[in-house]
Amino acid sequence: MKRELLKYKTIFISDVHLGSVDCKIDQINYLLRNTTCEKLVLNGDIIDAWALRRGGKWLRSHTLFFRFILKKAEKYKTEVIYLRGNHDDFLWRVLPFEFDKIKLVNEHIHESPHGKYICVHGDGFDAVTTNHKWVAVIGDFGYVQLLRLNRIYNWFRKLRGKSYFSLSKAIKAKVKSAVSFVGNYEEQLQKFADKKGCDGIICGHIHTAADKMIGNTHYLNSGDWVESLTAIVETNDREFKVINFNELKNDVEKMRRENVQKYVSKRSLRTERVFSN
Repeated sequence: MKRELLKYKTIFISDVHLGSVDCKIDQINYLLRNTTCEKLVLNGDIIDAWALRRGGKWLRSHTLFFRFILKKAEKYKTEVIYLRGNHDDFLWRVLPFEFDKIKLVNEHIHESPHGKYICVHGDGFDAVTTNHKWVAVIGDFGYVQLLRLNRIYNWFRKLRGKSYFSLSKAIKAKVKSAVSFVGNYEEQLQKFADKKGCDGIICGHIHTAADKMIGNTHYLNSGDWVESLTAIVETNDREFKVINFNELKNDVEKMRRENVQKYVSKRSLRTERVFSN
């Protein structure tokens, strides 16, 4: 029986952070392995050069990530758009660059029946990252330490039979300055979309998935594959939605069950015809 894949028009992912110990590589590879799409947008911070400079490790599964993407481009003729982020800012040296079905760019316009959407990573609208990179590097180091604490905390929670809990998300939700930063960031991107004459914006960077209207602008954020495990998908009906890993896995398993039932039904019908003759 042929292996079926979930079909989407477009998939947008960002903030995978390959090279970081906190990259959820098995989950993002599951997404790539079990889906197909006409366009795949890699919206920045796919590779975490900052983590690699600090001694992070590049695993075989990280290489497999790119193999899945190359397979999509070659076998399924998927258009691949790779936008640089702040953690993979070394790409500045070669942008723009194009080979076969793969493009490396700084920003991208996505056309949909709902209008034009400007795709950018979003770090250019983070004043700290743009104007005070050394502060951003220190902040990133602090975030990495928080994630390390988060792993230990959740190890104890697992021993007690409790589900995963994100310390960093809880802190961001309660610290007023963090909430204010997210709000200002979204407003800056909404103004940028207006300036570009676009109806919506699709970004990443702040590790906070979103699908909402800000004024007359459709704001979409694909989240991350460190904690949120989320992506933006454009369905074949041309609707946008945020999906998380658990939803994706459930959809894949449901599709497989339905396909097995169809296969068994067809086999049974053929068998009945053979015996009836």
